[in-house]
Amino acid sequence: MSNDNPDLLGTTESSKRKQIQRRKFYDRLARHVVFVGGAGIIFCIIAILFFIGLETIPLWKSPEKRLESVSEMGDRLGSGAASDKIRVFDIGVDEYRKQIFTIDSMGSVRFFTLGEEPKLLRTHTLSHKTAGYTSFYNAETNASYAISDREGRIVPFDVSFTVEFREGIERTIVSRVTEREAIQVTGEPIEIFAYQSSPETGAPVVAAYTASGRLVIYAEVEEEGFLGESETEIFTTDLTMELGGAAVTAVQVDSETENLYVSTAGGKLYHWSLSDSSSPELKSTLEATADPGVAVTELGFLLGHRSLVVGDAAGNVSVWFETTGGGEGNKLTKVHALPPLPGPVDKFSASQRGRSFIASDTSGNISLYQATSAVKQVDFPGEGKPYAGLTFSPKANGVVAVDSDMVLSSYYLDNPHPETNFRSLFAKIWYEGYDKPEYVWQSTGGTDEFEPKFSLTPLAYGTLKGALYTMILSIPLAILAAICVSQFLHPSIRNVVKPVIEVMAALPSVVLGFLAGLWLAPLLENIFVAILVMPFMVIGLTLLALFLWYRLPFSLSGRFRMGVELFTLVGVIGIAAALSLWLNSPLESLIFAGDFKDWFFRIFDLRYDQRNMLVVGFAMGFTVIPIIFTISEDALSSVPRTLTSGSLALGANRWQTAIRIVLPAASAGIFSAVMIGFGRAVGETMIVLMATGNTPVMDWSFFNGFRALSANIAVELPEAPHGGTLYRVLFLAAILLFLATFLLNTLAEILRQRLRRKYAQSDA
Repeated sequence: MSNDNPDLLGTTESSKRKQIQRRKFYDRLARHVVFVGGAGIIFCIIAILFFIGLETIPLWKSPEKRLESVSEMGDRLGSGAASDKIRVFDIGVDEYRKQIFTIDSMGSVRFFTLGEEPKLLRTHTLSHKTAGYTSFYNAETNASYAISDREGRIVPFDVSFTVEFREGIERTIVSRVTEREAIQVTGEPIEIFAYQSSPETGAPVVAAYTASGRLVIYAEVEEEGFLGESETEIFTTDLTMELGGAAVTAVQVDSETENLYVSTAGGKLYHWSLSDSSSPELKSTLEATADPGVAVTELGFLLGHRSLVVGDAAGNVSVWFETTGGGEGNKLTKVHALPPLPGPVDKFSASQRGRSFIASDTSGNISLYQATSAVKQVDFPGEGKPYAGLTFSPKANGVVAVDSDMVLSSYYLDNPHPETNFRSLFAKIWYEGYDKPEYVWQSTGGTDEFEPKFSLTPLAYGTLKGALYTMILSIPLAILAAICVSQFLHPSIRNVVKPVIEVMAALPSVVLGFLAGLWLAPLLENIFVAILVMPFMVIGLTLLALFLWYRLPFSLSGRFRMGVELFTLVGVIGIAAALSLWLNSPLESLIFAGDFKDWFFRIFDLRYDQRNMLVVGFAMGFTVIPIIFTISEDALSSVPRTLTSGSLALGANRWQTAIRIVLPAASAGIFSAVMIGFGRAVGETMIVLMATGNTPVMDWSFFNGFRALSANIAVELPEAPHGGTLYRVLFLAAILLFLATFLLNTLAEILRQRLRRKYAQSDA
């Protein structure tokens, strides 16, 4: 009689079907959840990369120009403005580009609204009484000026704008002209001159070229009298003889009243030192033009008055500044040769916010230049007429010019990041004050005249240096430790040692950086010689200990479990370390004459910085070694025991088996461990930030610090103005860091797959 119950069997089959359906449902749900989670992670990474890339796009945009207005100014300047009766010397604009002003040969400063129909707001006529003015000098664009009359007097004056708010809402721009006391320089008309006042005493310095061909230096020097009162002494020096009869075309005195530059129609550039105003010293006479005999037509200073811009009759534009000249003293050097203008250079105006400037030729062509990267950024085609006045707006966002027919042209300029291009970010640049082109990162300075230096090359160099030196220290220790633990230690001991090493990876990097910077760096400096000796001492005593161990009788050594003998090395290493520390001072006196830092500097020209690559290598080893060790040990342990057993059965010892059988079989996993560790070293921030000097130098020396891309972002980003050049360059550094790790990981995966196929080893 059968015991099968049809109802019970039906219920069991039904419950099984439901279980299968639930499992299928959970499988589908898990598959969708995993897919959504993975896709979400990929989307987030792409979105982050897209956002970072979006922030860097403005760095590569070309400047944009737009003609805003063209207007006839002749009838607004008075009758005869376009003729010889009234000559416009220059034009200026306020920082908001709402008002312009003209300075003319009648000594009038006229203020207008800027637009299609300029409206005369007011006219200020200089109170100095004269029959007329002959020449003009712009000491500081849109701010400080001077004008000379027919009797050889100089009249300095300042133009300023202030902003007032009516009822707290409407912005009103108020213009002001402040005159200074006239200076009697010569007794004849002045054709060309330069005027500056000493930044310390306010005493004026004037270099004037007269109608009779004389070059005269006028200087007022304040001296303290016998009773402590201040006395002013006037010095007038004639430098005509030193010119050799050459006709002067341009004169410039820097804002520190230390240097005088004079150009001639023969293409010469004369440089005098005005350190002693009573006795100018001719420092150099240079050929300023590419072709001898071509006249220099324009001289001007960039922001800071240390770089001199030279324009000639062939349209060439160049930038000069003083260099040390290889130890022979400061020497005026032609540093940048910029793309030329179509015609002879006629006007010049420098930006008040950077190293950009505009220059025009006699045909009315205007070009925007960037001195740091030595490029021409924008051209403004002319109408064939020279300009009477040309100015670069204070915010470097506009150009205003008036031509010889009194036609005013106003351009809007969108150029938020003039300092950046591929060359300035990655190539060598000859910066102001340097003796040769170099890679330099220096984002800020102590003055507004500072020249930003945004080369990312030393940062990428520092990132690579830190990662490579860290890996040189970490890879041997981690892999050898993994081989020892997986192949030679007893399983019970391995189960204790491995978690202890893995715990090292949990140490916060900020704590490691803190300890490395404040404790380890001074310690290594004090025991540097012991650190050099310690590896040799450890190796020597270890070999001696192993020799003695294998000389022990088996009745004694056989009582210990396999691998326990390694723990005897802890004492050996401790003895080696103690012996090295004990020998530190005697060896430093014997080998390095008592001071290893001075010895390395004298013999190898190497400077020892307290926070250097050695400190970083030790500190970052605590973060990288556990990663490489753990993955490598897992890969070594997963090698089939049949391989090791077969090797041992054929007569190989355990070391031969580990090196020739197990290590190649686990090479794919070990390679992955190394590349993951390398990526960890490349992206490390806090240890690099706190344990190095953060100096962006390009030197492979162990004794120097460096600055990595990640640490640079952490240092600079809090101080970077949102949307500014530094802000966007830091985002570009982040992209470089991302691309570097992405390419390294991609290459590592390709190589790992090849190793897997070669050794037929499944992924660890």
